[in-house]
Amino acid sequence: MKITFHQLRLLESVARNASYTRASEELHLTQPAVSTQIKLLEQEVGLPLFEQLGKKIFLTEAGKEMYEFSRSITQQVRDIESVFDDLKGVKRGNLSLTVTSTGKYFAPYLLAEFVKLHPGTKVHLEVTNREELLVKLQENIPNMAIMGRPPSTLELTSQEFMNNPLVVFSRSDHPLAKVKNIPISRLMEENFILRERGSGTRNAVEDFFEQRDMKLNTSMEMSRNEAVKHSVMAGLGLGIISLHALELELALNLIAILDVEGFPVMKKWYLVYRTGKRMSPIAQAFHDFVLNSAELVFPKPTKILSCEEDLK
Repeated sequence: MKITFHQLRLLESVARNASYTRASEELHLTQPAVSTQIKLLEQEVGLPLFEQLGKKIFLTEAGKEMYEFSRSITQQVRDIESVFDDLKGVKRGNLSLTVTSTGKYFAPYLLAEFVKLHPGTKVHLEVTNREELLVKLQENIPNMAIMGRPPSTLELTSQEFMNNPLVVFSRSDHPLAKVKNIPISRLMEENFILRERGSGTRNAVEDFFEQRDMKLNTSMEMSRNEAVKHSVMAGLGLGIISLHALELELALNLIAILDVEGFPVMKKWYLVYRTGKRMSPIAQAFHDFVLNSAELVFPKPTKILSCEEDLK
């Protein structure tokens, strides 16, 4: 099978952009040139890699397999480029970072400060759920990832670098919004909108209440923090997510952090990568930067919680 790296780059771009046109613009090629190379790749594989439904294109099963290979190979080539750039004294490189959905609220701040120190860095940031993030780590696609506590069943190296406070929140006009020292038992009378089962936030919340022989009345489950927040603001119930995800809503006084016994539940953020992975110089620089500077870089919450000292 004769497959070129150029073809893999094209497939990765078309799949990521879900468009031949956007891929051609990204790679500074004509659309016919991109289409021709994809057709040649399909002929070499012997299977269709894309299918068009209406005006949209989608990866076939074969295309999904080839896409994962192309991403892994592309990242390895970027790592090679970074290593030799460093040997030549060039202070630039490619950084691939995958974060869980809550991580998107602070990861850009870390990257912004890092790029100031290393202005030649090209960053690829991907936001996904916990399950998909673990798959990508297993396939060695990103340089590293940011997530809650990783499972012990995978060969991963992890280092905690920042607090991740989980808080109970409501609409700003909820009856409990101004109540002090709310007993945990009082929460059993409320409906809750929680993240989906299997998410890091959901696991932490369930562990907290199971340790107290309690179970929340979960009226809705959401796969995104934004959906949880909007449901709470619509008055459908209370929510529990990371304080990092609530910065904007707090500033606009759309929600209130409830003063509940035992909260916030203080979890940690971890920097994670495959055990034994050889990091490129720029990836190693980012690793060191996060571990040494994350708490200083990320902006503090706009609202002062009753447990402010715990959040420092």
